[in-house]
Amino acid sequence: MDNRNLLLAVVLSGLLILGWDIGLRYFYPEASMSAQTSPKAATAAAEDAGTARGASGLGAEAAARKVDLRTALTSGNRVVIDTPRLSGSINLVGARIDDITLKDYRETVKKDSGPVRLFAPEGTPFPYFAEFGFIANGQRQPSNLVWQADGTRLTPATPVTLTRTDANGITYRIRFAVDADYMITASQSVSNAGQAAAIVQPFALIKRTSTNATIDQFASHSGPVGVFADTLWDPHSYDELAELGGESPEGAPDWLGFTDQYWLSALVPGDGKGNVKVDDAGFRSLGNKLFRTDLVYGATTVPAGGSLAQETRLYAGAKDSQILDRYEEGGITNFGLAISWGWFAIVEKPILWLLRTLNGVVGNFGLAIILLTVIIRGLMFPIAQKGFASMAAMKAVQPKMKEIQERFKDDKQRQQQEIMKLYKDEKVNPLSGCLPMLIQIPVFFALYKVLVLAIEMRHEPFFLWIRDLSAPDPAHILNLFGLLPFAIPEASFLAIGPLAVLLGITMWLTFKLNPAAMDPVQQQMFAIMPWIMMFVMAPFAAGLLLYWVTSNILTVAQQSYLYSKHPQLKAANAAAEKAKAAKG
Repeated sequence: MDNRNLLLAVVLSGLLILGWDIGLRYFYPEASMSAQTSPKAATAAAEDAGTARGASGLGAEAAARKVDLRTALTSGNRVVIDTPRLSGSINLVGARIDDITLKDYRETVKKDSGPVRLFAPEGTPFPYFAEFGFIANGQRQPSNLVWQADGTRLTPATPVTLTRTDANGITYRIRFAVDADYMITASQSVSNAGQAAAIVQPFALIKRTSTNATIDQFASHSGPVGVFADTLWDPHSYDELAELGGESPEGAPDWLGFTDQYWLSALVPGDGKGNVKVDDAGFRSLGNKLFRTDLVYGATTVPAGGSLAQETRLYAGAKDSQILDRYEEGGITNFGLAISWGWFAIVEKPILWLLRTLNGVVGNFGLAIILLTVIIRGLMFPIAQKGFASMAAMKAVQPKMKEIQERFKDDKQRQQQEIMKLYKDEKVNPLSGCLPMLIQIPVFFALYKVLVLAIEMRHEPFFLWIRDLSAPDPAHILNLFGLLPFAIPEASFLAIGPLAVLLGITMWLTFKLNPAAMDPVQQQMFAIMPWIMMFVMAPFAAGLLLYWVTSNILTVAQQSYLYSKHPQLKAANAAAEKAKAAKG
């Protein structure tokens, strides 16, 4: 059985999957991380704060005045946030956490680059923040109210409580505590010292712009995300949510928020197990590329002299699988699914663990990728060997098959019966050559996804000119392979760097070693496929290309060895090439 058709299907499937990401970048550049549009805040017209469900609107928001980041962060009263992983501040106007940077990650590969900024205040070019407050008697408290703080610094050792009292004698408190990673706990409470009962609903929200969001990819979701009734919910990109206007997923929320390729912001109601009474939990588009996720708790009547308390956690940080898994083990349902593992998580997580381990041993992420590819190829070698043995057996019986086909060419049923008898007599399984390939596909796709999802690869250098394995090869034809300081868009199909050229050459060699296809159409497809893949893969992360090149080199070595063990395949290949040359 000739496996050309199956291999062609696999290659074309890979081309479709991987090329999809490039197509999105090319046709939808407005979602790129380099976008510079300064969105205006949404107006009050789209909001409805007066209805019971209207708490989902959370009131009207006036169009924010555009301000630069430095001005926004130096004006007004703020409580400093300082943890081993986070720095930033809480805005006492509106009880907003609108200033978060991640100490462990730089914006660029330059050593003097500042830390990654996750949250930024309303009115700045890229607003992104969390807000905590209360709805009293059906009215959302305005976002411009000033809170009083009992401290100046929020650290893992020093929580801070914000307090304000309204004209009815009701005191509202928000106690913020933070751990050593990325989780901030907001404990909202109400004490009614007034004369009349009040109906109170604590709420929390995250609001952001999508102009600096990463692209929603096949392998890595970017956009609204959450777990509702223990089930992951992530069906929409920002553009799709904008078309819908909003959506409230079914089921009790375990957590909900927004995800990028490497970053996550999420609200966790209560203990994260979906057992808290929630009036509304969902996502909405506010227009002008602004989006919000709302978490509004059920209404509670607080009598005179009474009180209530509600706890909400805010995750604002990196999508480090080890950290997310620790929170999941601590009780937050399926929190690790914030990373887009997909169907093959059972394979991807061990691969990521091995990649981390190898990086710890060799101290170079590029070398770790090479070693990982070698190990996986080694583990897959017995499967590949079985496939080649099956191909050899099929080649051995092909003369007898052709004889049967000629003898019973007018009786297809008898022909099939005789061929099946031949398989049985010769102990040949025509599917055994295909099954090994099918078994390998999930493994290699899982490896591809790990390299896309692993934050460990971000800004990791390899050697020479490759200073960031998570970015495209910076040396390409248009800048004379790095000799000229000339930058082009990442999605340009002309960004053909050395790794992409190596990819094309090594893929051509793998096709060259395969038994030649007699179908002229297949011959042409296999002749041009390596060079198409060279263009398609060129804008992808250098780490992915390094994996593909290494894999192709190992494939060439593997095929050369297996042909030496099964000379009939090599002879068949030579005969096919000779026949092709004779026809040409």
